[in-house]
Amino acid sequence: MKEFGDTHFLFYLCSGGMVMHHTTISPNNITTMKEILKQFAIENEVKEPQPLKIGIINDSYVVRAKNIGERSYFLQRINHHIFQNVDGLQQNIQKVTEHIRHKLEAAGEHDIDRKVLRLIPTQEGKLYYKTSSGDYWRMYVLIENAASQESVTPESAFLTGEAFGRFQCQLSDLPFSELCESIPNFHNIEFRLQQLDEALALDAAGRAEGCKDILHEVDIRREEMCLAERLFREGKLPKRINHCDTKVNNIMFDKAGRPLCIVDLDTVMPGYVLSDFGDFMRSAANTGREDDSCLDNIHVNMDVFEAYTRGYLREATFLTDIEKELLPYGCRLLSYMQTVRFLTDWLNGDTYYKIQYPEHNLVRTRAQLRLLQEQEKVQAEMEKILLNC
Repeated sequence: MKEFGDTHFLFYLCSGGMVMHHTTISPNNITTMKEILKQFAIENEVKEPQPLKIGIINDSYVVRAKNIGERSYFLQRINHHIFQNVDGLQQNIQKVTEHIRHKLEAAGEHDIDRKVLRLIPTQEGKLYYKTSSGDYWRMYVLIENAASQESVTPESAFLTGEAFGRFQCQLSDLPFSELCESIPNFHNIEFRLQQLDEALALDAAGRAEGCKDILHEVDIRREEMCLAERLFREGKLPKRINHCDTKVNNIMFDKAGRPLCIVDLDTVMPGYVLSDFGDFMRSAANTGREDDSCLDNIHVNMDVFEAYTRGYLREATFLTDIEKELLPYGCRLLSYMQTVRFLTDWLNGDTYYKIQYPEHNLVRTRAQLRLLQEQEKVQAEMEKILLNC
């Protein structure tokens, strides 16, 4: 477990580390920062904001209370180049956190500010402050004495499954239509395949000829992988409110190792629960790296799969039969989707994901495809575990 002390958030948007725009605000500009702090309805005196080197999307600061025992805060500049609908983004977060807060209060829970995020409004009652230069800022209550985890064990996978299952259960009666898509079509595979087709037709980087084998593997799975979208249109698969970044480091744990709070709610939006389930498995139950150049390293960690599944199903009591049945499919869907997204960026000339070397996106593509193939090999075993759970 990694203890952050003054920090309590890790902000990642999607696997692969998307960086479209990210600038750094000088911490020496104290006058500007003080002016920003004045805009928020802070209840007590605070110290100067201290920059945090966490995440790759937003600029983050911790704002400590001047007096011991008083409330501290977490200040962020929102990257509005990625989250272009800032008002919708903040409304999403407010609706979700307030809904969960009401559930916790009704259940007689204590210490609720450590179990669900609390946004601090501006002096005018808004959920964010926009500067004259066009920057967007928001503020949360800081969750004290909490930590995130970076690695996944069967034990932590079980607890994480419980936490995300509970999170979705708490939101299962909040209509998905009340939230906007903070990133439109984020987990829509039909849209991602359309992007791939456009990239292939354009072939801007002249790379199509060198990845025909991958394109073949993508094509032979198209019909299967669009199943969720077809079932939704047929009224058989519901959309719900999802987290859309279900990683273990997006949960804060207390000192005893118990889950406290789900964080990083920027991508909370409508989707399919099997998408959230599959996204965790894509990252946590992969024995290799997301960009592993040695494909023999990549297998499915079935102990992690079983533990997360047990924890998740223990709390996700709202699931319909078809949602439960499709959970293993969700694992394949998200690996397939990430294969498509990395391949699209490779064909486009690496315009979306940050790369560390020229063929990085191609290596990522092949690694995700191998994970998908490994998941297909253990599909029957996954389904058996699901049935037993």
